[in-house]
Amino acid sequence: MEAIVNLSYLIAVTLLIVGLRRLSSPATARSGNLLAAVGMGLAIVSTILSPIESGGNNYTVITLAMVTGTVIGLIMANRVQMTAMPELVSLFNGLGGACAVSISLIELYNYQTLMASGSKSIGVSMGTHLTTLLAMFVGAVAFTGSLIAYGKLAGKIRDIYIPYTGVLNIALLVLIVALTVYRVVNPDATFTLPLSILIVSLIYGITFVQPIGGADMPVVISLLNAFTGVAAALAGIVYGNQPMIIGGILVGSSGTILTILMCQAMNRSLLNVVIGGFGGASAAKNVEGEKSIVEATANDVAILMRYANQVMIVPGYGMAVAQAQKACKELDNILSEHGVSVNYAIHPVAGRMPGHMNVLLAEADVPYPKLLDLEEANDLLKETDITLVVGANDVVNPAALDDPSSPIYGMPILEILQSKAVVVLKRGMSAGYSGIENPLFYHEKTKMLFGDAKKSIQGLIEEVKSLG
Repeated sequence: MEAIVNLSYLIAVTLLIVGLRRLSSPATARSGNLLAAVGMGLAIVSTILSPIESGGNNYTVITLAMVTGTVIGLIMANRVQMTAMPELVSLFNGLGGACAVSISLIELYNYQTLMASGSKSIGVSMGTHLTTLLAMFVGAVAFTGSLIAYGKLAGKIRDIYIPYTGVLNIALLVLIVALTVYRVVNPDATFTLPLSILIVSLIYGITFVQPIGGADMPVVISLLNAFTGVAAALAGIVYGNQPMIIGGILVGSSGTILTILMCQAMNRSLLNVVIGGFGGASAAKNVEGEKSIVEATANDVAILMRYANQVMIVPGYGMAVAQAQKACKELDNILSEHGVSVNYAIHPVAGRMPGHMNVLLAEADVPYPKLLDLEEANDLLKETDITLVVGANDVVNPAALDDPSSPIYGMPILEILQSKAVVVLKRGMSAGYSGIENPLFYHEKTKMLFGDAKKSIQGLIEEVKSLG
C-alpha cells in the first residue's frame, strides 16, 4: 500500500506541475485547471488511504468536511459574478491560510499535551517545532490579510490611515520573531505562548493590508496567494506530505514571481509591500489650469472607428462592472468585417486582480493573439488611429509620465496619447480607483462618450452598421 501511495503522489505532483504550466496560456488554461484538480484529488485520496502508524482514523470527520466544503464551493462558484471574482479569490486565499493555522494549532497542542504528560522523549525536533510555528504565522497573515483585501475589493472596508504603519509592522514582526525564538528554545512554556504568537500574527495581517490603497489590491492578492502557498508547504513539511510541500512551493514561487512582475508594472518596491507602506490611499490630485472636455456622440465615434485602419480597445474595471466584454467582441467583429484591425491593450494591473481583463475577454471568445501586453500595445499605439478606453483609468493616466508630484509617477502605463485619437467611455468625471484625477480627460486628443459602457458600445455597434 505504501508503494501505491508513493506512486500516486508522484502522479499527482506531475499533474500539478503540468496543470500549472498549461495555465500560462488561455488556450490551454481550462485543461490545465482540470489536470491540476485531478492531481489534487488524487493526492487527497492517496493521503486518506495511506497507512496509519498508530491510533484510529477520522474518515467520518474528513468526509463530512469535504462534502461541506464541496457544497459551499459549488454554491459560491455558481453564484459569483465575474466582477466579484477578485473578492472570491481573496476569500479562497484566506481559507488556505486558515487551514494552515488550524493544522499548526493542532500539532502544537498535541506537542503541548505530550510535554504536559511527561513524555518529553516523544516530542518533536526543534526544526519541526519551528516549522510549525512559521506555518501558523504565515497562514495567519494570509488569513486576516485576505479578509481585509476582500473587504476593500467589495467596498465593505474603507481605506483607513494608520500612523507610522511601517514602524508598527516592523515592531510586530520583531515581536513575533522574539516570541517564536523563545518558544523554540523553551518548549516547556505554556500553550499561551503559541496562542500569543497567533494573535499577534493575525493583527499583523490586518495592519499589513489595511493601509494599502484599493488600486494596489492586484499586487496584494498576488502576494497573499504566495503566502498561502508558503503556509501550505510548511504544513506539508510538518506532516511529511510530498504533494503539500511541492504544491505549496509551486503556488508560493509562482505567486512571488507574479508579485515581482506586478510591482514592476506599478513601479513599486516589493520591500514596501512587505512592510505595509505600499501605495497607501492618496487624495485626488486636481488638474491645474483651464480644464475643458470634448464630449462626443456615438455617431462621431462610429465614423472614426469605421474608417480607421487600426483600433485599440483598452479594457478596465468599468468594462467588468458593465459586463461589456461581449459587446466589445461584437464591435470587434463588425469592424473586422470592414477591414479594420482591432486589438486589446492589457495592462498587468488592469481590473482588480492579475489577469482579470484576460479572463473577461476570454469569456467573450476574444482570440488570445488580439490581447497585447504593455510593451506590445505601446509599440502598436504609435500606428493606431483611435483608442477606445472602456472603463480604464489609472493605467492610462499620463501623470505617471510627466507629473513628478503624482503618486503614480514612474508607473509604466499604456501610452494611448501616442495614437491619433482617444475616446474614453465613462459614466462621469469621477477619479479612478486610486482617487487620482486623470488629465487624459482634458487632453486635446481625447473625446468623452458618457454613459454605461455596455449601452455605449451597443450604440456604437448600431451606428457602425448604419454606415454600411
